[in-house]
Amino acid sequence: MLTKKIIIANWKMNLSLAETVGLTKKFKEKFAGFNQGEVVICPANLALSQAAKILKGSQLKLGAQNVFWEDKGMYTGEISADMLVEAGCQYVIIGHSERRKYLFENYEMIHKKVRAVLETAKLTPIVCIGETIEEKESDRRDFVLVEQLQQALSGIDVFGNQQIIVAYEPVWAIGTGTAIEPSEAEYAHKIIRLALNDMFGMRIISQNFKIIYGGSINSKNVKKFAALENMDGLLVGGVGLKVDDFSKVVKSIINLPAGRPVKN
Repeated sequence: MLTKKIIIANWKMNLSLAETVGLTKKFKEKFAGFNQGEVVICPANLALSQAAKILKGSQLKLGAQNVFWEDKGMYTGEISADMLVEAGCQYVIIGHSERRKYLFENYEMIHKKVRAVLETAKLTPIVCIGETIEEKESDRRDFVLVEQLQQALSGIDVFGNQQIIVAYEPVWAIGTGTAIEPSEAEYAHKIIRLALNDMFGMRIISQNFKIIYGGSINSKNVKKFAALENMDGLLVGGVGLKVDDFSKVVKSIINLPAGRPVKN
């Protein structure tokens, strides 16, 4: 089943409010009229409402970098799925490797977040999985990926047009400047797809799931990933802060001719 590629720029904690506003405006101008794929920007929570106002009327989508699993209550510093929808978000990243590493998020928490997001019916979760260098070198990658998927998604029902994006981000490649070999990414994505097929069935996987890659992608190495059979898009970090480089990544992934501009 052919689906539009999705390319997600995770801006992390890199920009001030003013810088986010400026970059959002540049993205809106660069991708004016763009409809060959889905482009999502994920600013810090501080800037979500401002970014939503700027993006109004454009094809670009807004995502958040995190969410909490309760609707409301005494959870200082957290933000609910409904709050994200109110701020203008259509996507949210869940369980990024940096949160698992620095903030000790585990897959029980990630599972609850996925459930909360799907219950809103207005947000698409981007669920992150991936192995550490120790797990890779001990040949445990396949087991780790399947276990992470089961912990994050077991018991979850997917209805109608609900979408779930699974982002494979090998932890050892995040922010290192060294992307995984495309053949390794393709293999990992096959493992993920097989595991999801066992959990949900082929029909649900083809209609309701996307599998994307994240990990030190840039405008120079992206072409090696563009033709992978089991890749529906990208989750990028650093390159997403540079609008011209990011547009090259987008064009490579959606296979636009080299001389064709992103803007229609």
